[in-house]
Amino acid sequence: MWNKILIENYFRAWIEKDEEVLKTVFSDDIIYSECYGPEYHGIEQVLKWFADWNKVGTVLEWTMKRFVSEGNTTVVEWYFKCNYNNKIDGFDGVSIIDFDDNKKIKALKEFQSKSEHYFPYEK
Repeated sequence: MWNKILIENYFRAWIEKDEEVLKTVFSDDIIYSECYGPEYHGIEQVLKWFADWNKVGTVLEWTMKRFVSEGNTTVVEWYFKCNYNNKIDGFDGVSIIDFDDNKKIKALKEFQSKSEHYFPYEK
């Protein structure tokens, strides 16, 4: 399960603020789409985003809940919690990740869901 280990390393890189890991997990021509709209093209843009984000934010938790893989595509369900601009927030999410032939991430798309759920029809 090399791809699971690689993704776990990526999640941990955010918690540890270790940008060197990004250079080992992403292809040079990575396309990274965040869940709320921004998209980064190429490893240089991803590294700039990582550095800028970590100036005002800290990832407190990024936990993998479910992992599904077929061929060069992996889908990961996760929970993300951070302190950004002195505001703590968390949400559930899903990433669709495509790998190249060198076992590096060439495309990653994130999708977000609220982590707190309610039951409108429960009595």
